[in-house]
Amino acid sequence: MKPISEVHVAEPGLAVVEVAACDDQTAFAVQQLLAGRWAAATADTTTRAPGEPGVRLRFYLDVRQQLG
Repeated sequence: MKPISEVHVAEPGLAVVEVAACDDQTAFAVQQLLAGRWAAATADTTTRAPGEPGVRLRFYLDVRQQLG
């Protein structure tokens, strides 16, 4: 994965979330759970690292904006 950009964590309440899971379905379920509570810039693809188990998913949250 690319390095985390400073702009994504520039102020309190902004977060970069990286999920490691056994499969795409699990990674997207975690993303959906968090995006259902806070404003999020979600991802639509996972990545696989050669020689490492499972998949990874990175997305961005703004926990200052709680969804109703």
